[in-house]
Amino acid sequence: MSRFEFTCPDCTQVIEINDSMREATLTHGCPVCAADVTPAAFDARQSQSQSQSPARD
Repeated sequence: MSRFEFTCPDCTQVIEINDSMREATLTHGCPVCAADVTPAAFDARQSQSQSQSPARD
């Protein structure tokens, strides 16, 4: 599942969200202030489920 960092263009709140939350935000506006948003307000982020462990000797 993709993760996105949403930055509201109105209230400047930054929220990490998933695909379904992204669609809801595009439809209903910012979850904090309800301002209209466009796809430009979202940055794709790498999934946090992938962990990288240091190599052991």
